[in-house]
Amino acid sequence: MTSPPQLLTDPFVQLPTDTSVQVVWFTEFAGYGHVVTVGENLAQTAIATTTQLKRIREDQHSRVKNQTEDGQVYQHPVSRDIWRHEAQITGLTLDTRVSYRITSVREDGESVSSKVFTFAPKPSPGKPLKVLLTSDHQIKPMVAANLQKVVETIGRVDAVWFAGDLVNIPDRASEWFDDNRGGAFFPCLQGRANYEMNSNGVNTTYTGGEIIQHAPMFTCIGNHEIMGRYGRESINDEFDATIPRAVALKLYGEEFLKDNSFNSDTYEEIFTLPQSQEGGKTYYAVSFGDVRLVVLYATNMWRTPNLDAQARGRYREREKDLDTPENWGYGQHIYEPIAKGSTQYNWLAQELNSPEFQQAKYKVVMLHHPPHTLGGNIVPAYTEPVQITERDADGNIKAVRYEYPKDADYLIRDVVPLLETAGVQLVFYGHSHLWNRFRSQLGMQFLETSNVGNSYGAAWDDNKREVPVGYKESYAELGNPNGLEPVVPTIVPLLGEDGKPMPYIASNDITVFSIFDTGTGRISSYRFDTRKPDSEVIKFDEFELK
Repeated sequence: MTSPPQLLTDPFVQLPTDTSVQVVWFTEFAGYGHVVTVGENLAQTAIATTTQLKRIREDQHSRVKNQTEDGQVYQHPVSRDIWRHEAQITGLTLDTRVSYRITSVREDGESVSSKVFTFAPKPSPGKPLKVLLTSDHQIKPMVAANLQKVVETIGRVDAVWFAGDLVNIPDRASEWFDDNRGGAFFPCLQGRANYEMNSNGVNTTYTGGEIIQHAPMFTCIGNHEIMGRYGRESINDEFDATIPRAVALKLYGEEFLKDNSFNSDTYEEIFTLPQSQEGGKTYYAVSFGDVRLVVLYATNMWRTPNLDAQARGRYREREKDLDTPENWGYGQHIYEPIAKGSTQYNWLAQELNSPEFQQAKYKVVMLHHPPHTLGGNIVPAYTEPVQITERDADGNIKAVRYEYPKDADYLIRDVVPLLETAGVQLVFYGHSHLWNRFRSQLGMQFLETSNVGNSYGAAWDDNKREVPVGYKESYAELGNPNGLEPVVPTIVPLLGEDGKPMPYIASNDITVFSIFDTGTGRISSYRFDTRKPDSEVIKFDEFELK
Protein backbone atom coordinates (compact mmCIF):
# COMPACT_ATOMS: atom_id res chain seq x y z
CA MET A 1 0.00 0.00 0.00
CA THR A 2 1.50 3.34 -1.04
CA SER A 3 1.37 6.31 1.29
CA PRO A 4 -0.84 9.26 0.29
CA PRO A 5 0.86 12.17 -1.49
CA GLN A 6 2.29 14.78 0.84
CA LEU A 7 3.31 18.39 0.75
CA LEU A 8 6.88 18.93 1.90
CA THR A 9 5.76 22.06 3.78
CA ASP A 10 2.60 23.90 4.61
CA PRO A 11 2.26 27.25 2.86
CA PHE A 12 3.90 30.29 4.38
CA VAL A 13 3.34 34.00 3.91
CA GLN A 14 5.92 36.31 2.38
CA LEU A 15 6.26 39.94 1.26
CA PRO A 16 2.90 41.49 2.16
CA THR A 17 1.99 44.78 0.49
CA ASP A 18 -1.03 47.03 1.00
CA THR A 19 -3.14 44.84 -1.30
CA SER A 20 -1.25 41.55 -1.80
CA VAL A 21 0.76 38.71 -0.27
CA GLN A 22 2.98 35.95 -1.64
CA VAL A 23 2.18 32.35 -0.67
CA VAL A 24 5.04 29.84 -0.91
CA TRP A 25 5.26 26.08 -0.39
CA PHE A 26 7.49 23.13 -1.32
CA THR A 27 6.96 19.64 -2.71
CA GLU A 28 9.17 16.70 -3.69
CA PHE A 29 7.33 16.37 -7.01
CA ALA A 30 7.22 18.80 -9.91
CA GLY A 31 3.52 18.12 -10.49
CA TYR A 32 1.10 20.60 -11.98
CA GLY A 33 -2.00 22.56 -11.04
CA HIS A 34 -0.35 24.27 -8.08
CA VAL A 35 -2.90 26.80 -6.86
CA VAL A 36 -4.01 28.87 -3.90
CA THR A 37 -7.74 29.16 -3.30
CA VAL A 38 -8.75 32.25 -1.36
CA GLY A 39 -11.62 34.09 0.27
CA GLU A 40 -15.17 33.26 1.20
CA ASN A 41 -15.84 29.62 0.33
CA LEU A 42 -12.30 29.58 -1.13
CA ALA A 43 -13.89 30.66 -4.40
CA GLN A 44 -10.99 32.67 -5.85
CA THR A 45 -7.95 31.00 -7.38
CA ALA A 46 -4.34 32.12 -7.86
CA ILE A 47 -1.97 30.01 -9.95
CA ALA A 48 1.51 29.38 -8.62
CA THR A 49 4.82 29.57 -10.46
CA THR A 50 7.09 26.54 -9.93
CA THR A 51 10.89 26.48 -9.78
CA GLN A 52 13.35 23.80 -8.71
CA LEU A 53 15.93 24.50 -5.99
CA LYS A 54 19.38 24.36 -7.58
CA ARG A 55 21.93 23.64 -4.85
CA ILE A 56 19.96 21.70 -2.25
CA ARG A 57 21.44 18.28 -1.42
CA GLU A 58 21.92 15.53 1.18
CA ASP A 59 25.19 13.91 2.21
CA GLN A 60 26.79 11.43 4.60
CA HIS A 61 26.05 13.70 7.57
CA SER A 62 22.35 14.21 6.82
CA ARG A 63 19.75 12.86 9.17
CA VAL A 64 16.95 12.13 6.75
CA LYS A 65 14.55 9.23 6.16
CA ASN A 66 16.47 5.97 6.81
CA GLN A 67 19.83 7.61 7.51
CA THR A 68 20.23 7.88 11.27
CA GLU A 69 24.03 7.61 11.31
CA ASP A 70 26.75 8.96 9.05
CA GLY A 71 26.98 7.32 5.65
CA GLN A 72 24.12 4.82 5.90
CA VAL A 73 22.47 6.01 2.67
CA TYR A 74 24.64 8.82 1.30
CA GLN A 75 28.44 8.64 1.06
CA HIS A 76 28.89 12.03 -0.61
CA PRO A 77 26.73 15.01 -1.56
CA VAL A 78 23.74 14.03 -3.71
CA SER A 79 21.27 16.47 -5.29
CA ARG A 80 17.71 16.31 -4.00
CA ASP A 81 14.71 17.18 -6.14
CA ILE A 82 12.63 19.82 -4.39
CA TRP A 83 10.25 22.23 -6.06
CA ARG A 84 9.15 25.64 -4.84
CA HIS A 85 5.70 27.01 -5.63
CA GLU A 86 4.76 30.67 -5.25
CA ALA A 87 1.53 32.50 -5.95
CA GLN A 88 0.70 36.17 -5.57
CA ILE A 89 -2.68 36.95 -4.06
CA THR A 90 -3.91 40.41 -5.05
CA GLY A 91 -6.95 42.58 -4.41
CA LEU A 92 -6.74 42.29 -0.62
CA THR A 93 -8.31 44.81 1.75
CA LEU A 94 -6.21 46.63 4.31
CA ASP A 95 -6.22 45.01 7.79
CA THR A 96 -8.63 42.28 6.65
CA ARG A 97 -7.69 38.67 7.27
CA VAL A 98 -8.61 36.15 4.53
CA SER A 99 -8.86 32.35 4.47
CA TYR A 100 -6.74 30.37 2.03
CA ARG A 101 -5.63 26.86 1.11
CA ILE A 102 -3.04 25.43 -1.28
CA THR A 103 -3.38 22.44 -3.61
CA SER A 104 -0.75 20.61 -5.66
CA VAL A 105 -1.32 17.77 -8.14
CA ARG A 106 1.24 15.02 -8.65
CA GLU A 107 2.19 13.66 -12.06
CA ASP A 108 -0.03 10.60 -11.45
CA GLY A 109 -3.07 12.84 -10.98
CA GLU A 110 -3.33 12.56 -7.20
CA SER A 111 -3.84 15.93 -5.51
CA VAL A 112 -2.94 17.06 -2.02
CA SER A 113 -4.17 20.12 -0.17
CA SER A 114 -3.22 21.92 3.01
CA LYS A 115 -5.54 22.85 5.83
CA VAL A 116 -7.24 26.24 5.64
CA PHE A 117 -5.14 29.07 7.06
CA THR A 118 -5.49 32.86 7.03
CA PHE A 119 -3.34 35.78 5.92
CA ALA A 120 -3.63 39.55 5.77
CA PRO A 121 -1.91 42.24 3.69
CA LYS A 122 0.57 44.65 5.23
CA PRO A 123 -1.01 46.28 8.30
CA SER A 124 -1.82 49.98 8.35
CA PRO A 125 -0.03 52.40 10.68
CA GLY A 126 -1.71 52.49 14.07
CA LYS A 127 -2.80 48.85 14.01
CA PRO A 128 -1.41 47.10 17.13
CA LEU A 129 0.72 44.07 16.30
CA LYS A 130 2.53 41.29 18.10
CA VAL A 131 5.88 40.42 16.51
CA LEU A 132 7.96 37.36 17.41
CA LEU A 133 11.69 38.06 17.74
CA THR A 134 13.77 34.93 17.24
CA SER A 135 17.13 33.76 15.95
CA ASP A 136 19.67 30.94 15.57
CA HIS A 137 17.38 27.92 15.27
CA GLN A 138 19.96 25.70 13.49
CA ILE A 139 17.87 22.57 14.20
CA LYS A 140 18.84 22.94 17.86
CA PRO A 141 17.18 20.91 20.64
CA MET A 142 14.81 23.49 22.15
CA VAL A 143 13.41 25.12 19.00
CA ALA A 144 10.22 23.05 18.79
CA ALA A 145 9.48 23.60 22.49
CA ASN A 146 10.22 27.31 22.15
CA LEU A 147 7.83 27.89 19.23
CA GLN A 148 5.12 25.72 20.73
CA LYS A 149 5.22 27.89 23.84
CA VAL A 150 5.03 31.04 21.72
CA VAL A 151 1.65 29.96 20.34
CA GLU A 152 0.38 28.63 23.68
CA THR A 153 1.37 31.87 25.44
CA ILE A 154 0.74 34.61 22.86
CA GLY A 155 -1.63 33.05 20.34
CA ARG A 156 -1.27 34.09 16.71
CA VAL A 157 1.52 36.59 16.09
CA ASP A 158 1.38 39.12 13.25
CA ALA A 159 4.97 38.80 12.01
CA VAL A 160 8.28 37.07 12.68
CA TRP A 161 11.65 38.82 12.73
CA PHE A 162 14.43 36.27 12.38
CA ALA A 163 17.95 37.55 13.07
CA GLY A 164 19.86 34.95 11.06
CA ASP A 165 21.21 31.39 11.34
CA LEU A 166 17.97 29.74 10.26
CA VAL A 167 19.52 26.29 9.77
CA ASN A 168 22.97 24.89 10.42
CA ILE A 169 24.15 24.24 6.84
CA PRO A 170 21.95 25.89 4.21
CA ASP A 171 22.51 23.51 1.27
CA ARG A 172 21.41 20.46 3.30
CA ALA A 173 17.76 19.97 2.36
CA SER A 174 16.67 17.96 5.39
CA GLU A 175 17.64 20.76 7.79
CA TRP A 176 14.97 22.91 6.17
CA PHE A 177 12.30 20.29 5.54
CA ASP A 178 12.45 16.86 7.17
CA ASP A 179 15.39 16.12 9.46
CA ASN A 180 14.44 12.78 10.99
CA ARG A 181 15.17 13.97 14.52
CA GLY A 182 11.97 15.99 14.22
CA GLY A 183 13.21 19.57 14.49
CA ALA A 184 13.73 20.89 10.94
CA PHE A 185 13.21 24.58 10.20
CA PHE A 186 9.82 24.61 8.50
CA PRO A 187 8.14 21.94 10.66
CA CYS A 188 9.06 23.87 13.83
CA LEU A 189 7.62 27.14 12.50
CA GLN A 190 4.51 25.42 11.14
CA GLY A 191 3.48 23.24 14.10
CA ARG A 192 4.50 20.05 12.29
CA ALA A 193 7.62 19.21 14.27
CA ASN A 194 8.06 15.98 16.18
CA TYR A 195 10.96 16.65 18.52
CA GLU A 196 11.28 14.50 21.63
CA MET A 197 13.01 15.77 24.76
CA ASN A 198 13.82 13.66 27.78
CA SER A 199 13.79 15.05 31.30
CA ASN A 200 14.36 12.81 34.29
CA GLY A 201 13.26 9.78 32.29
CA VAL A 202 10.08 11.44 31.01
CA ASN A 203 9.77 11.97 27.26
CA THR A 204 7.90 15.01 25.97
CA THR A 205 7.24 15.57 22.28
CA TYR A 206 7.05 19.15 21.02
CA THR A 207 5.42 20.10 17.73
CA GLY A 208 6.54 23.70 17.34
CA GLY A 209 3.95 26.36 16.48
CA GLU A 210 1.59 27.10 13.60
CA ILE A 211 3.08 30.52 12.93
CA ILE A 212 4.30 31.34 9.44
CA GLN A 213 1.20 29.95 7.72
CA HIS A 214 -0.50 33.10 9.07
CA ALA A 215 2.30 35.62 9.65
CA PRO A 216 4.97 36.96 7.28
CA MET A 217 8.57 36.34 8.22
CA PHE A 218 11.38 38.84 7.68
CA THR A 219 14.86 37.33 7.89
CA CYS A 220 18.46 38.46 7.73
CA ILE A 221 21.63 36.66 6.70
CA GLY A 222 23.74 35.06 9.40
CA ASN A 223 26.94 33.10 8.97
CA HIS A 224 24.91 29.89 8.66
CA GLU A 225 23.15 31.19 5.54
CA ILE A 226 26.49 31.18 3.69
CA MET A 227 27.89 28.22 1.77
CA GLY A 228 31.56 27.97 0.79
CA ARG A 229 33.55 26.27 -1.93
CA TYR A 230 31.53 23.82 -4.03
CA GLY A 231 32.33 20.19 -4.90
CA ARG A 232 34.03 19.04 -1.70
CA GLU A 233 33.87 15.72 0.12
CA SER A 234 30.80 16.68 2.14
CA ILE A 235 28.38 19.58 2.52
CA ASN A 236 30.03 20.26 5.89
CA ASP A 237 33.41 20.62 4.16
CA GLU A 238 31.92 23.05 1.64
CA PHE A 239 30.36 25.13 4.40
CA ASP A 240 33.64 25.36 6.31
CA ALA A 241 35.66 26.29 3.23
CA THR A 242 34.64 29.89 2.60
CA ILE A 243 37.44 32.25 1.63
CA PRO A 244 37.39 35.97 0.81
CA ARG A 245 36.35 36.95 -2.71
CA ALA A 246 39.67 38.72 -3.36
CA VAL A 247 41.62 35.56 -2.50
CA ALA A 248 39.36 33.36 -4.62
CA LEU A 249 39.71 35.75 -7.55
CA LYS A 250 43.50 35.36 -7.49
CA LEU A 251 43.37 31.59 -7.05
CA TYR A 252 40.53 30.65 -9.40
CA GLY A 253 39.62 33.63 -11.61
CA GLU A 254 36.37 35.48 -12.25
CA GLU A 255 34.60 32.59 -14.00
CA PHE A 256 34.79 30.30 -10.97
CA LEU A 257 34.58 32.96 -8.29
CA LYS A 258 31.27 32.08 -6.58
CA ASP A 259 31.88 28.32 -6.46
CA ASN A 260 35.28 28.94 -4.89
CA SER A 261 34.46 31.63 -2.36
CA PHE A 262 30.94 31.80 -0.85
CA ASN A 263 27.28 32.25 -1.72
CA SER A 264 23.82 32.63 -0.16
CA ASP A 265 22.01 31.06 -3.14
CA THR A 266 19.83 28.55 -1.28
CA TYR A 267 18.70 31.11 1.29
CA GLU A 268 17.79 33.55 -1.48
CA GLU A 269 15.98 30.84 -3.47
CA ILE A 270 13.84 29.79 -0.52
CA PHE A 271 12.59 33.20 0.62
CA THR A 272 10.75 36.05 -1.08
CA LEU A 273 11.83 39.16 0.79
CA PRO A 274 11.81 42.92 0.38
CA GLN A 275 14.76 44.08 -1.71
CA SER A 276 17.00 47.09 -2.04
CA GLN A 277 18.51 48.15 -5.34
CA GLU A 278 21.99 47.87 -3.86
CA GLY A 279 21.73 44.70 -1.78
CA GLY A 280 18.82 42.76 -3.25
CA LYS A 281 17.47 40.38 -0.59
CA THR A 282 20.66 40.57 1.46
CA TYR A 283 19.88 43.96 3.01
CA TYR A 284 16.66 45.90 2.78
CA ALA A 285 14.11 48.04 4.62
CA VAL A 286 10.36 47.54 5.00
CA SER A 287 7.47 49.35 6.66
CA PHE A 288 5.08 47.16 8.63
CA GLY A 289 2.36 48.85 10.66
CA ASP A 290 4.03 51.41 12.90
CA VAL A 291 7.51 49.95 12.36
CA ARG A 292 10.26 50.70 9.90
CA LEU A 293 12.46 47.61 9.96
CA VAL A 294 15.97 47.97 8.52
CA VAL A 295 17.72 44.66 7.84
CA LEU A 296 21.52 44.58 7.47
CA TYR A 297 23.94 42.02 6.07
CA ALA A 298 26.46 41.95 8.91
CA THR A 299 28.08 38.59 9.49
CA ASN A 300 31.47 36.95 9.15
CA MET A 301 32.91 33.47 8.89
CA TRP A 302 32.86 31.72 12.26
CA ARG A 303 36.23 30.15 13.08
CA THR A 304 37.19 28.34 16.25
CA PRO A 305 39.01 30.40 18.90
CA ASN A 306 41.17 27.33 19.61
CA LEU A 307 44.89 28.03 19.29
CA ASP A 308 45.92 24.41 18.80
CA ALA A 309 48.36 23.76 15.96
CA GLN A 310 45.71 21.75 14.12
CA ALA A 311 43.03 24.42 14.37
CA ARG A 312 42.14 26.48 11.30
CA GLY A 313 40.99 29.22 13.63
CA ARG A 314 40.09 32.83 13.96
CA TYR A 315 43.60 33.67 15.18
CA ARG A 316 45.86 31.30 13.21
CA GLU A 317 46.17 28.83 10.33
CA ARG A 318 46.83 25.14 10.78
CA GLU A 319 50.51 24.20 10.72
CA LYS A 320 49.94 21.53 8.08
CA ASP A 321 48.43 24.18 5.74
CA LEU A 322 51.21 26.76 5.93
CA ASP A 323 52.61 25.93 2.48
CA THR A 324 49.18 25.56 0.81
CA PRO A 325 47.38 28.93 0.92
CA GLU A 326 44.40 27.47 -0.95
CA ASN A 327 43.65 25.55 2.27
CA TRP A 328 43.84 28.56 4.56
CA GLY A 329 40.73 29.82 6.32
CA TYR A 330 41.78 33.51 6.26
CA GLY A 331 40.40 34.13 9.74
CA GLN A 332 36.95 35.50 10.45
CA HIS A 333 36.63 37.32 7.13
CA ILE A 334 33.56 39.50 6.61
CA TYR A 335 31.16 38.54 3.83
CA GLU A 336 29.68 41.94 2.93
CA PRO A 337 31.38 45.29 3.57
CA ILE A 338 29.56 47.60 5.98
CA ALA A 339 32.37 50.00 6.98
CA LYS A 340 31.95 53.71 6.36
CA GLY A 341 32.11 54.40 2.64
CA SER A 342 30.96 50.93 1.58
CA THR A 343 27.91 50.45 -0.64
CA GLN A 344 25.88 49.01 2.27
CA TYR A 345 26.89 51.81 4.63
CA ASN A 346 25.93 54.45 2.08
CA TRP A 347 22.60 52.70 1.48
CA LEU A 348 21.98 52.61 5.24
CA ALA A 349 22.75 56.31 5.64
CA GLN A 350 20.33 57.09 2.84
CA GLU A 351 17.63 54.84 4.34
CA LEU A 352 17.97 56.49 7.76
CA ASN A 353 17.27 59.84 6.08
CA SER A 354 14.26 58.59 4.11
CA PRO A 355 10.71 59.80 4.89
CA GLU A 356 9.61 56.20 5.52
CA PHE A 357 12.19 55.86 8.27
CA GLN A 358 11.92 59.33 9.70
CA GLN A 359 8.13 59.22 10.00
CA ALA A 360 7.89 55.73 11.52
CA LYS A 361 6.79 55.48 15.13
CA TYR A 362 9.22 52.65 15.79
CA LYS A 363 12.63 52.48 14.15
CA VAL A 364 14.26 49.04 14.39
CA VAL A 365 17.46 47.61 12.93
CA MET A 366 18.01 43.85 12.62
CA LEU A 367 21.35 42.21 11.92
CA HIS A 368 23.04 38.97 12.87
CA HIS A 369 26.35 39.99 14.43
CA PRO A 370 26.10 41.47 17.94
CA PRO A 371 27.32 45.02 18.61
CA HIS A 372 27.04 44.25 22.35
CA THR A 373 26.92 40.84 24.03
CA LEU A 374 28.29 38.67 26.80
CA GLY A 375 28.61 35.84 24.28
CA GLY A 376 31.84 34.46 22.91
CA ASN A 377 31.32 35.53 19.32
CA ILE A 378 31.81 39.26 19.87
CA VAL A 379 35.55 38.68 20.26
CA PRO A 380 37.54 39.55 18.21
CA ALA A 381 36.36 42.90 16.84
CA TYR A 382 34.09 42.99 13.77
CA THR A 383 36.76 44.01 11.30
CA GLU A 384 38.76 42.45 8.49
CA PRO A 385 41.54 40.17 9.82
CA VAL A 386 45.04 41.56 9.56
CA GLN A 387 47.24 38.71 8.36
CA ILE A 388 50.69 38.43 9.93
CA THR A 389 53.11 35.94 8.35
CA GLU A 390 56.20 34.83 10.27
CA ARG A 391 59.13 33.42 8.28
CA ASP A 392 62.46 31.84 9.14
CA ALA A 393 65.84 33.02 7.83
CA ASP A 394 65.32 31.06 4.61
CA GLY A 395 61.95 32.64 3.92
CA ASN A 396 59.90 29.59 4.88
CA ILE A 397 56.57 30.28 6.58
CA LYS A 398 56.68 29.47 10.30
CA ALA A 399 53.22 30.78 11.25
CA VAL A 400 50.25 32.70 9.89
CA ARG A 401 48.36 34.67 12.52
CA TYR A 402 45.43 37.10 12.46
CA GLU A 403 44.91 40.26 14.45
CA TYR A 404 41.67 42.24 14.71
CA PRO A 405 42.23 45.89 15.72
CA LYS A 406 39.54 46.81 18.22
CA ASP A 407 39.49 50.45 17.14
CA ALA A 408 38.54 49.31 13.62
CA ASP A 409 35.33 47.51 14.66
CA TYR A 410 32.98 48.49 11.82
CA LEU A 411 29.79 48.08 13.84
CA ILE A 412 30.94 50.04 16.88
CA ARG A 413 33.03 52.65 15.03
CA ASP A 414 30.80 53.27 12.00
CA VAL A 415 27.33 51.75 12.20
CA VAL A 416 26.14 52.21 15.80
CA PRO A 417 26.84 56.01 15.89
CA LEU A 418 24.90 56.34 12.63
CA LEU A 419 21.93 54.46 14.14
CA GLU A 420 21.97 56.46 17.36
CA THR A 421 22.08 59.78 15.54
CA ALA A 422 19.11 58.67 13.40
CA GLY A 423 16.97 57.83 16.45
CA VAL A 424 16.89 54.04 16.15
CA GLN A 425 15.13 52.70 19.25
CA LEU A 426 15.99 49.00 18.97
CA VAL A 427 18.90 47.02 17.54
CA PHE A 428 17.99 43.32 17.40
CA TYR A 429 20.48 40.52 16.69
CA GLY A 430 21.62 36.96 17.50
CA HIS A 431 24.72 34.80 16.96
CA SER A 432 25.73 34.00 20.56
CA HIS A 433 22.82 31.68 21.50
CA LEU A 434 21.81 33.53 24.64
CA TRP A 435 19.54 36.28 25.93
CA ASN A 436 20.94 39.60 27.08
CA ARG A 437 20.22 43.23 26.48
CA PHE A 438 21.96 46.58 26.75
CA ARG A 439 20.96 50.25 26.71
CA SER A 440 23.06 53.16 25.49
CA GLN A 441 23.33 56.44 27.35
CA LEU A 442 20.90 57.98 24.86
CA GLY A 443 18.40 55.18 25.37
CA MET A 444 18.93 52.97 22.30
CA GLN A 445 18.13 49.36 23.22
CA PHE A 446 20.21 46.36 22.12
CA LEU A 447 18.53 42.95 22.37
CA GLU A 448 19.91 39.50 21.70
CA THR A 449 17.28 36.81 22.15
CA SER A 450 18.67 33.66 20.55
CA ASN A 451 18.56 31.09 23.36
CA VAL A 452 16.52 28.44 21.53
CA GLY A 453 19.03 25.60 21.42
CA ASN A 454 22.57 24.90 22.43
CA SER A 455 23.97 27.81 24.37
CA TYR A 456 27.71 28.39 24.37
CA GLY A 457 27.62 30.29 27.61
CA ALA A 458 28.20 33.87 28.68
CA ALA A 459 31.59 35.41 29.47
CA TRP A 460 30.65 36.21 33.05
CA ASP A 461 32.12 35.46 36.46
CA ASP A 462 34.53 32.52 36.00
CA ASN A 463 33.44 31.56 32.48
CA LYS A 464 36.17 33.17 30.35
CA ARG A 465 36.37 33.35 26.58
CA GLU A 466 39.15 31.46 24.85
CA VAL A 467 41.42 34.28 23.63
CA PRO A 468 45.08 34.49 22.60
CA VAL A 469 47.73 35.77 24.98
CA GLY A 470 50.77 37.63 23.73
CA TYR A 471 49.14 38.97 20.60
CA LYS A 472 49.36 42.64 19.66
CA GLU A 473 45.70 43.28 20.41
CA SER A 474 44.06 42.77 23.79
CA TYR A 475 41.11 40.37 23.54
CA ALA A 476 38.48 40.52 26.28
CA GLU A 477 38.06 37.33 28.33
CA LEU A 478 35.00 38.56 30.23
CA GLY A 479 32.01 40.84 29.82
CA ASN A 480 30.97 42.97 26.87
CA PRO A 481 34.14 44.31 25.24
CA ASN A 482 32.32 47.29 23.74
CA GLY A 483 31.62 49.15 26.96
CA LEU A 484 27.93 48.89 27.82
CA GLU A 485 26.94 46.97 30.93
CA PRO A 486 24.17 44.33 30.56
CA VAL A 487 20.72 45.18 31.89
CA VAL A 488 19.39 42.89 34.61
CA PRO A 489 15.91 41.55 33.66
CA THR A 490 13.26 43.81 35.09
CA ILE A 491 10.69 41.24 36.34
CA VAL A 492 12.03 37.81 37.35
CA PRO A 493 15.75 37.42 36.62
CA LEU A 494 17.40 34.06 37.09
CA LEU A 495 19.69 33.88 40.10
CA GLY A 496 23.30 32.77 39.97
CA GLU A 497 24.97 30.38 42.38
CA ASP A 498 25.76 33.36 44.58
CA GLY A 499 22.07 34.26 44.78
CA LYS A 500 22.50 37.44 42.73
CA PRO A 501 20.33 38.25 39.69
CA MET A 502 22.01 37.32 36.40
CA PRO A 503 21.88 39.76 33.47
CA TYR A 504 21.60 36.98 30.90
CA ILE A 505 20.16 33.56 30.15
CA ALA A 506 22.58 31.08 28.61
CA SER A 507 21.14 27.63 29.10
CA ASN A 508 20.69 24.29 27.36
CA ASP A 509 17.53 23.68 29.39
CA ILE A 510 15.75 27.06 29.58
CA THR A 511 14.60 28.54 26.30
CA VAL A 512 13.63 32.16 25.65
CA PHE A 513 11.48 34.09 23.18
CA SER A 514 10.61 37.78 22.90
CA ILE A 515 7.47 39.57 21.70
CA PHE A 516 7.22 43.18 20.49
CA ASP A 517 3.75 44.63 21.10
CA THR A 518 3.52 47.68 18.84
CA GLY A 519 0.31 48.77 20.53
CA THR A 520 2.11 49.44 23.80
CA GLY A 521 5.68 49.75 22.53
CA ARG A 522 6.74 47.05 24.99
CA ILE A 523 9.12 44.18 24.28
CA SER A 524 8.52 41.27 26.63
CA SER A 525 10.84 38.29 27.04
CA TYR A 526 9.61 34.91 28.27
CA ARG A 527 11.39 31.79 29.45
CA PHE A 528 10.37 28.14 29.67
CA ASP A 529 12.22 25.39 31.52
CA THR A 530 12.18 22.29 29.30
CA ARG A 531 13.22 20.15 32.28
CA LYS A 532 9.74 20.85 33.70
CA PRO A 533 7.29 20.22 30.83
CA ASP A 534 4.28 21.09 32.98
CA SER A 535 5.73 24.35 34.27
CA GLU A 536 4.45 27.77 33.30
CA VAL A 537 6.05 30.14 30.82
CA ILE A 538 7.47 33.07 32.82
CA LYS A 539 7.71 36.65 31.62
CA PHE A 540 11.05 37.71 33.04
CA ASP A 541 11.87 41.02 31.33
CA GLU A 542 10.03 43.91 29.78
CA PHE A 543 11.02 47.32 28.48
CA GLU A 544 9.39 50.02 26.40
CA LEU A 545 10.60 51.68 23.23
CA LYS A 546 10.42 55.43 23.71
